[in-house]
Amino acid sequence: MLFTYGTRLRIRAKLHPARNYRNPGAFDYEGYLRDNGINVLGSAEATGIERLTGFSGSRIELWRTRVHSSIIAKIHQLWPASQASLMDAMVLGEESFLRNATRTEYQRSGTYRVLVVSGMNLSILAFAIFWTLRQFRVDPAVAAITTVVVSFAYAFVVGVGPPVWRAALMLATYLGARLMYRGRNMMNAIGAAAMGILIADPHALFGASFQLTFLAVFIIAGIGSPILEWTTLPFARGLRLLPVASYDLHVPPAVAQFRLDLRLIGGRLKRFMGDRLGLALPAIIMRVAIGLVELIFISALMQAGLALLMAYHFHRATTMGMPANMAVIPLTQVLMPAAAAAVGLGYISTTLAKPAVWISGLALEGIAGTVHFLGGAHLAGASIADLRVAMPSLAMILASIAALALAMLAAQFRRTRLPAFASVALLFGVAAWIAFVPSHRHLHPGVMEMTAIDVGQGDSILLVTPRGRTLLIDAGGLPQWMHSDFDLGEQVVSSYLWHRGIDRLDVVVITHPHADHLGGMPAVIANFHPRELWLSIDKPVGQLLPIVEQAQRAAMKVSVKKDGDQFDYGGAHFQMFAPGRDQITGSMRPNDDCLVFTATFGGTTALLEGDAERPAEKRVVEEHPEAMLLKVAHHGSASGTSTDLLRTVHPRYAVISVGARNVYGHPRREVLERLQQTGVKTYRTDAQGAVSFYLDGKSVTPDIAILH
Repeated sequence: MLFTYGTRLRIRAKLHPARNYRNPGAFDYEGYLRDNGINVLGSAEATGIERLTGFSGSRIELWRTRVHSSIIAKIHQLWPASQASLMDAMVLGEESFLRNATRTEYQRSGTYRVLVVSGMNLSILAFAIFWTLRQFRVDPAVAAITTVVVSFAYAFVVGVGPPVWRAALMLATYLGARLMYRGRNMMNAIGAAAMGILIADPHALFGASFQLTFLAVFIIAGIGSPILEWTTLPFARGLRLLPVASYDLHVPPAVAQFRLDLRLIGGRLKRFMGDRLGLALPAIIMRVAIGLVELIFISALMQAGLALLMAYHFHRATTMGMPANMAVIPLTQVLMPAAAAAVGLGYISTTLAKPAVWISGLALEGIAGTVHFLGGAHLAGASIADLRVAMPSLAMILASIAALALAMLAAQFRRTRLPAFASVALLFGVAAWIAFVPSHRHLHPGVMEMTAIDVGQGDSILLVTPRGRTLLIDAGGLPQWMHSDFDLGEQVVSSYLWHRGIDRLDVVVITHPHADHLGGMPAVIANFHPRELWLSIDKPVGQLLPIVEQAQRAAMKVSVKKDGDQFDYGGAHFQMFAPGRDQITGSMRPNDDCLVFTATFGGTTALLEGDAERPAEKRVVEEHPEAMLLKVAHHGSASGTSTDLLRTVHPRYAVISVGARNVYGHPRREVLERLQQTGVKTYRTDAQGAVSFYLDGKSVTPDIAILH
């Protein structure tokens, strides 16, 4: 069913406000929706949607959506399907046709900003417009005004939000400053643009997009450009009027010697190439070499300067960012103007558009090939294109800020170059510290910790042994019928672990093959490189099979645990109760295959039941274990947590991992009543968020993380 902007609909749905996952360090989902104008959420069947007559909305927005849709249709007409989806993203910011694997490759290679319309895309397009107008001898003021008008029109049609509007505002401010102040104070222009944005939206200061955009520009303007002005720029300017020896008097001595050397080389080449080409070739080679050096320097400087924000907001430290950008940025500079020309000419004649389509398609293939090669590079099953890092420590944050400030200050002193180079070296050193030195893990030594992470309607348990070994039992996940790209393993579980300073896991456990337990595990394995995987299934099939294959590619030890297995690990004792030793696993009822076990430290024990039901609980009762702490089975379903189990185990505390307003009615009232009647103090992730329990060998201490 196709709906366009302005269509009036009647939908029967139960509306509810958005809810954040209540874990420390969690993604602000409520704020994200609020910033995009979404106040409540609801779901309905397509057959229950009724189209009403009339129009609702803004006529201007209607016009924008029609233009946007028309350009998308034109892109799909001009480029083949294999290229059209990427063109949609790079030219119009339309990500509807992109695969998740494509996004991941661009993120890993540090080139994601070219995949979606960002300030860089707009800047490239604006530069092409301004340069073209100047080639036709258009007055600088007219060229600047035209460029700004076209840039704002482009930002309006694209409609991808604040990043492009910020870039348009910065462009207008910079071009205005060039006209009024002859481009002498770029930093003031950037500061004025930032101030204007913060006056309009003060909350933008805390957004990752705003911080990355302006820090990137400040790094270029405050560090990169000043250093290039007294290193490569004099030599680049020295290539002007190379045959004119009298021009040597107007350049520094080193540049004059440089010009003389090039003329001597050109004199020898004249014998083979003629007068004009013999002198032009050395100049061309040096111009390309200087441009390459500048690109390498700026790319490396950006990667080092943005290391803190990338680690803080996205827990990434890209290792392939510099080589990837060296290829991708020049190709994007070709792609953007060529694609814009192709679309414009396409409305006149597809034949006229073919040369621009071919050029932009060639550039796109170069970008995609580079990203696929670098972003998909793996070693021992793990990506080497980027490193996933935990939350930077306070020392790392302060050191990075100090290094940036020192580099900006030192870059302004041209008389003594040593401080500038030393400060840049310090900046690279801090970036390497953030990327390669593990953060301090926020753990309680000498005790066993069990934390129920809030993953909504699912399970994910962090278990830390007294000797600091980290185990993750399940990783949450969304059911397939939701058709959602939201990755709980990446956005929720990993975020919580990184917030705790954990960047490696020792063991991951999949209790049984249900999506709400294993859906987030691929991201967890990729991010935390665990050493072992524990399963309850002898022959993995379905969703479990690719996870086991991923673990095997990563050289992880994969072991199947069954009833009767007992072993010590990390200072804790583990005992398995289900599934049965002779039980044939992989049945049509995955809950019957669920791994049920206890973890014991001293005189304190935790019983973890996964989604166990009556047959598995019967096995536990027959063994008569006692446990102070119970992870309630199957999110509080009536099929588990029997009276016999509670009377046998005698738990003092229990925790239920359950989603707020879930469609299953979990936890069931009768289960809560049984827990209350047996005197068990019960915690719920839908009410308290992440809940930790510390077992010191004698007692259990609960702790609600969201209160701190």
